[in-house]
Amino acid sequence: MVITVASFKGGVGKTTTAVHVAAYLQSSAGTMLVDGDPNRSSTEWGRRGRLPFRVVTEREAALHAREYEHIVIDTKARPEEEDLKELARGCHLLVIPCTPDPLSLQALRLTIQALHSIGAERYRVLLTVVPPRPSRDGEDAREMLASLGVPCFQTQVRRLVAFQRAVLEGTTVKDVDDPRSAAGWEDYCGVGKEILEAATRAAA
Repeated sequence: MVITVASFKGGVGKTTTAVHVAAYLQSSAGTMLVDGDPNRSSTEWGRRGRLPFRVVTEREAALHAREYEHIVIDTKARPEEEDLKELARGCHLLVIPCTPDPLSLQALRLTIQALHSIGAERYRVLLTVVPPRPSRDGEDAREMLASLGVPCFQTQVRRLVAFQRAVLEGTTVKDVDDPRSAAGWEDYCGVGKEILEAATRAAA
């Protein structure tokens, strides 16, 4: 199974999502993360500590792909429309992280229009960096996207300092010593389960 994570605005948790989806999938089957971002964010994250899966560049991916059941691809930010077409067609599911703020949602609407123009259907939006209650930003964003017919994950990823600590420590939020780290890992476990369910339905 190939899962591609792409974003069209900075600060939405693209690499955080790629790393944690890979960690979740690794818990059940061999998983490789392909760092296709020129900034090499995933690679640097792994160098700071020890991630539970292999991280390679896109140039190394073909050499190792057969060794793994799952491949997660962390892409460059803000891909052009031609890149978007290749991303959408080259994976089983395109995951698009988006924060529930007006600028991100506006960029997302343009992205969805581009996906529709190329006939892409295997994508799903993941709301990330969702502020805690009493804020309704996450719920309002999902309701707005649903009204537009945009497929979204049921799971939302909360805004937690533990994710920043995970980057600094070179690990996943699961292994961060923080009282809210379990909540962050729970969010990505929910995302991972939805990905596996979507893949199962697609293969049926």
